[in-house]
Amino acid sequence: KLKSNLKLLHSSRAMAPKSIAAIAARSLPSLAGRSRRWPSRTAEVVIAIGVGTWFSRSFIGAGNEVPRAGGRTARAFFGGPPTGSPNPLPDAPSKSAKHFITGNTMYPPWPAGMEEAMFGMGCFWCSENLYMKMPGVYTTQVGYAGGKIENPSYSEVCTGATMHNEVVRVVYDPKQVSYMDLLKVFWERHNPTTPNQQGGDVGTQYRSGIYYYSEEQRALAEATKEQFAKNIKEMGSSREISTEIVEAPHFYYAEDYHQQYDAKPGSRQYCGLSPLGVKLDTSSMEAKA
Repeated sequence: KLKSNLKLLHSSRAMAPKSIAAIAARSLPSLAGRSRRWPSRTAEVVIAIGVGTWFSRSFIGAGNEVPRAGGRTARAFFGGPPTGSPNPLPDAPSKSAKHFITGNTMYPPWPAGMEEAMFGMGCFWCSENLYMKMPGVYTTQVGYAGGKIENPSYSEVCTGATMHNEVVRVVYDPKQVSYMDLLKVFWERHNPTTPNQQGGDVGTQYRSGIYYYSEEQRALAEATKEQFAKNIKEMGSSREISTEIVEAPHFYYAEDYHQQYDAKPGSRQYCGLSPLGVKLDTSSMEAKA
């Protein structure tokens, strides 16, 4: 009887909450009998609260994100589409902000000889953590790129409606670390075969992407993508790479609390990246160079 009543409860969102609560309450004695009996008035209150919560989550959502398999899932809300702003986020890093690890500036202009790289590979806390301590990296920032509105906030990006990606921008000295070195980290440290998903993180902002600043970067990105696809097949997998390779779009700084998140005291030790365990074989490309 309980199962049939629950089935009826979920079958129609148009049913009045009072009616649903009454149906569920009638099933309560059989359930409560397994543990202890509740006063009937208390049961009605509990059921009414539960039904109200179910309705609100069904139609509105439980928050900007809801946990899923230990990760984060984008949710959309009523109230119209995200609009962004013509002005930078008020809680973006200040112009005088310094990198938490390197102590270097967070904004250009960069010192002479520095180059930029941009990657999307899932949660930007995790991807920045891979690059910010690498020798030769001058500074890193996390932000939003590739979307439809200006200066989006984190909550707007998490609706999935802006189409931005969570990205890390890496400013590096090519005399100390090569773009190939950065690409090797990119391919080997996340799963590039799951569209709009990285581990338990699901949504358009978790897609795999390489955003190039020069034709040389584009060519190397394409070459390593082709090589990594071969390396995946050599491991006996039929997975196809979904990584987008496009010219670097405008970079919008994420909120200050996201910057170098994993390095800061009190940070939640979280990593949603799900590497395949495949190594990028660069021997043939290095031989041609």
